[in-house]
Amino acid sequence: MAELSQRIFDVVIVGGGVAGAMAAIKLSRAGKSVLVLEAGTDAVLSPNNYADALSTFHAMGSMRSTPNGPYPINHDALSPNDSQQDPYFVQIGKKRFLSDYLRMLGGSTLHWQGTTLRMLPNDFRMQSTYGQAVDWPISYDDLEPYYCEAEHTIGVSANVEDQAFFGVWFEKGYVYPMEKMPQSLSDQYFMKTLTGVSVDLYGGSYPLKVISLATARNSIPNPNFNHGRGYVAVGAVGYPESGMRCQGNSSCSPMCPVQAKFNAIKTLIAAKAAGDVEIRTQCVASRLLINVDSGRIDGVEYKRYSNPGDTAYVTEVARGAVAVLAANAIENCVLMLASGVKDESDQLGRNLMDHPYISLQGLSPEPVFPFRGPDVTSGVESLRDGKFREKHAAFRASIGNWGWVGEPTATVAQLLSAKQFGTAFRQQLRDKLTRMVKLGVFLEQLPDPNNRVTIDRQHIGALGNFLPILNYNYADYSLEGGLAAIEKVWPVIVEKAAIDDRTDFSAVPPGFQAVECKGKKFNVMGPGHIVGTHRMGHNKGDSVVDSHLRSWTHPNLYVVGAGSMVTIGTSNPTLTLAALSLKAAEHIARDLT
Repeated sequence: MAELSQRIFDVVIVGGGVAGAMAAIKLSRAGKSVLVLEAGTDAVLSPNNYADALSTFHAMGSMRSTPNGPYPINHDALSPNDSQQDPYFVQIGKKRFLSDYLRMLGGSTLHWQGTTLRMLPNDFRMQSTYGQAVDWPISYDDLEPYYCEAEHTIGVSANVEDQAFFGVWFEKGYVYPMEKMPQSLSDQYFMKTLTGVSVDLYGGSYPLKVISLATARNSIPNPNFNHGRGYVAVGAVGYPESGMRCQGNSSCSPMCPVQAKFNAIKTLIAAKAAGDVEIRTQCVASRLLINVDSGRIDGVEYKRYSNPGDTAYVTEVARGAVAVLAANAIENCVLMLASGVKDESDQLGRNLMDHPYISLQGLSPEPVFPFRGPDVTSGVESLRDGKFREKHAAFRASIGNWGWVGEPTATVAQLLSAKQFGTAFRQQLRDKLTRMVKLGVFLEQLPDPNNRVTIDRQHIGALGNFLPILNYNYADYSLEGGLAAIEKVWPVIVEKAAIDDRTDFSAVPPGFQAVECKGKKFNVMGPGHIVGTHRMGHNKGDSVVDSHLRSWTHPNLYVVGAGSMVTIGTSNPTLTLAALSLKAAEHIARDLT
C-alpha cells in the first residue's frame, strides 16, 4: 500500500457523479481543499471521446438503446445493465432489480432523462400522514432552500406556476434559471382532452391535470433570474459554445449530442475553477480505514488502475479530515459493508427502492407527431398525492414524446415482413407513427428492509472488490398502485382522449419483467431511480446517518446522495439527492471551520 502524497485534504469525496459534484462545488466555494476519487475514467472530458460515444450510439441502431450502451465497457469499474446477462449485480431476489447506473466521471447524469422534480411535503411524513413507512427527520421546509440552490447549480428549466402543487412552495419572487421547455403536440393534445376530467380512487375524486415538467435542459434563460440579471447557460464540456439550447435531437437518454442537458462534469469543472479541487479518476475505493479507538475515518484506500480492462493496479490511500461517500445508494453501501462500518440500527444495506415503471400506449385520433424533441416534457402529475396513499402507491404518468417502446423499429420490421413496400409502406408507416402516444407510469415504492444489498467473498470483481448482491421484490402496496393506474386511470384517459388502446402485457419486452397482483399480470421495468440502503433518521437506532447525512458512529464520515433518502415518493430523485448533498456540504464546511 502506498501513500500517493503526504497531503491531507479537508475533504475526500468518493464518487464523481452529481452527489459528489454538488458537495465539491459547495466545499470549494467555502475555501476547503477537496479530493474527488472516481472509479471510472474521465473519457468524456475529451470532446473527441464524447463524439466517439455518440458514434457508438448512432451505430447501435435503436432510439431505445440501453442507457450505458454508448459508453465503453470498463471491467475494472463495471457498470450494471438492464439485460438478463447482467455482468455486475448478483441477483438473488424474487424479482430482478432492473435499474442501472454508469461508473464514469459524471456518473448517471451522462445518460439520465433530466427530470428535476421536487418531492412533495407529504413524501417526508408518510407515517404521520398516511400510516405508511416512516417519517424523515427533516421536512420539505428544511430542504426548500437547498432545492433552490440545486436548481440554480443545475440550471433547471421550469415555471413556478406549474410546480407549486400539493403544498410545494417557493419563496416570493422565485423564478427558475430557465423558462419551461416548450410542450409537445402530445402534451397539448392531452391537455386539451383531459382538462376538467377526474378519476375516482380511494378517498375521493382526483383531477387528471397535465403539467409541464421541470427539467435539467437548456431552454431560454429566464431574464428575471438573479434579480433581473438573467441566467448564463452552461454549454458542452470542451465545446462551451455548443449545447446552449436544446436542439430537439430526440436522444436525451442515453445521450444529448450537444450536451444541452446537464451533466455532473459541468459542475466538477466549475468546482475546480472555484477553488482547491483535485479529481483522480480510475481509482476504485476499496476500504475505509477506520480508527479502532475513535471510530474516525483515517483514510480511503483505493486501487488505481492504468488502463481499463487491465487488472494490474496499485493500492493507495487518500487522507482527509472528512470522508464523504457520494457514489450511489448501492456503491456507497458496498463500500461501507466492505469496510466494517459500524451500524447499530441494522439498516445499512436495507430499504433499497426504485420506481416500478409501466408503459401504457395507444394511437391518438389525430397526428401528434412523436419522435422529436426531448423524451418527456409534461406529465399527469395530479395523482402524486392523496388519501389513496393509505391503501396503495401514488404515481405520476409522464407523457412520452418518442412513441412506443421498441419503435419505430418494430413497425418498420412488421411492415416489411408483411411485404409492404413503396407507397403502401410509407402511408401505413406515416399513419401509425404520427399517432403513437405513450404514458410512462412511475409507481411509488415503500422502504422494505428485505429489499437489500449485501456482499460475500464468493462474489468478487476484477480488482478484488465486492460485487453487489441484491435481494429485491415488489410489495402489494406498489403493485396495487399499478392496478389503479391500469384499471381506473388509463381507461378514463383512453375514453376522454379517444385513444385506440394498444397496451399489451402478453409479451415481456426487453428490460421489463412480469409481475402479478390480484390475478392481474402486467410488466414493469426500472427507470434508474436507486434510493435507500443508508437512510437518515432520528437516532442511531433507526438509521445509518443523521439529518446532516453524517454517520451516527463515525464522526467524520458523511454519506450523501439518494441512499440517505428515507422514502422515494414519486419524483425522480436526482434533484433531491443534489439538495441533500448541498445541505451536507454546508454542514461539513461549518464543522471544519
